[in-house]
Amino acid sequence: MAVTAPVPGGLGPAAAGGQASRVAPPEASRAPANPLRAFYEDPGTPLSSGPDRARRQARMLSGILRDVAGSALILDVGCGDGSALAVAAAQNPAHRFAGLDWSADALRQARGRGLTVVRGSVSPRLPVADGAADVVIMSELIEHLVDPDGAVAEVRRVLRPGGSLLLSTPNLAAWYNRGLLAVGIQPVFSEVSLTGVFGRPGRVVAGHLRLFTRRALTEFLTASGFRCVTVAGTRYHDVPRPLGPLDRAFCRWPSAASILLVHARKE
Repeated sequence: MAVTAPVPGGLGPAAAGGQASRVAPPEASRAPANPLRAFYEDPGTPLSSGPDRARRQARMLSGILRDVAGSALILDVGCGDGSALAVAAAQNPAHRFAGLDWSADALRQARGRGLTVVRGSVSPRLPVADGAADVVIMSELIEHLVDPDGAVAEVRRVLRPGGSLLLSTPNLAAWYNRGLLAVGIQPVFSEVSLTGVFGRPGRVVAGHLRLFTRRALTEFLTASGFRCVTVAGTRYHDVPRPLGPLDRAFCRWPSAASILLVHARKE
């Protein structure tokens, strides 16, 4: 299926499809059954993350945009329901924002928030011209991807020289995961099945395929042609309330924080 809805700053037609959204393009009805695709088509699959991460990401974006002359184009790849992008857009009204996802339901919700959105995916190619974006956001997307190498290469292609990638992802080495694994419990965020949660706390299956530590993520981005400028930690919205202050405290130590939030520049 082709994405035909243009948005300012270089987005144009390209093939849809991909790994980290919920609704497959119409061709999927003629394709063999795909358990991963079926999982993302399920209306029960989560479309957004916690508000703390969205607010902190918006603040980081504001800092990045101070160095951009004129009106920047910010592209949120895998925007989901647009809740995080709406927070960022509200804090940075002088700039242009566009969301991209291949879930029809997610895009419907994002449009309801007044956002400009396009249906598409990182696979096989983003519907964006080379060097068109000043900032690309990948907010808790990379852990869902079969091919993170190809996705990050596409992000690098669409960024202008010196453009910024703002990426967040769950931390495999979060403070509680270190203790859980030591006593033989599956780490939070990790999954062994698309049909249920086994061997770890929690009830929601999120479809995580890749998990990163701080070191793994920064080394991966460096090898992919980016320079990591900052790595911050942020809270996980599902931490039990009595443990909230501890989770907040570990944000000061990103290597053990619940969520990793990285600002990297295209080299």
